[in-house]
Amino acid sequence: MTMTEAVRSRRSVRAFLDKPVDRETLTRILEKAQRAPSGGNTQPWHGIVLTGAPMQRLFDRIAREFPKGRAAHAPEYHIYPPGLDGPYEARRRGVGEDMYGALEIAREDKAQRLAWFANNFRAFGAPVLMLVHTPRYMGPPQWSDIGMWLQTIMLLLREEGLDSCAQEAWAVYSPQIREVVDIPADHTFFCGLAVGYRDPDAPVNRFPVARAPLEESLRWEGW
Repeated sequence: MTMTEAVRSRRSVRAFLDKPVDRETLTRILEKAQRAPSGGNTQPWHGIVLTGAPMQRLFDRIAREFPKGRAAHAPEYHIYPPGLDGPYEARRRGVGEDMYGALEIAREDKAQRLAWFANNFRAFGAPVLMLVHTPRYMGPPQWSDIGMWLQTIMLLLREEGLDSCAQEAWAVYSPQIREVVDIPADHTFFCGLAVGYRDPDAPVNRFPVARAPLEESLRWEGW
């Protein structure tokens, strides 16, 4: 697979096959991803890779919190800026509506939408979930480094025929996650990364995900 093919075929996969992921393969990918760039070579990323019983314990713990709704949420950072608006908010809402459209869940069917959202906290059926964290004193430049590391991992996963879904949704349950997973107290919990093999027949993995045209994001000067 070329890099272009990896980029084009990568997507946030939300339905995985019941197929295990080999630890040796994951180790090879994560070792390669250590070459991801970071300012001053700080390499501020940390991860905990769960599968099997430890992952199920986490799922079970969050399942007890999910019925409480927003009252149980305690993220350690703003997942989206409080003032998100304009094209950024339109894109966020747009991809959500496209996803629910592919699932044939109507806007007014709140119960079914909530039931689908609960799949986030089972990693969409993925056999592996990596939890990402970083020291609390790290700032925006280091968080951008973590993003480059995650993107590197996701593209290397595609090279090996694997798929992923970066899940900031896990951040809303930071205190509960810390009860069952040993994340250092002086670290911020950032996100989860579901890893596995996509279900190619699942409608949620097949709807087109819109991207803004280049001119909305880039300006050329001196050309």
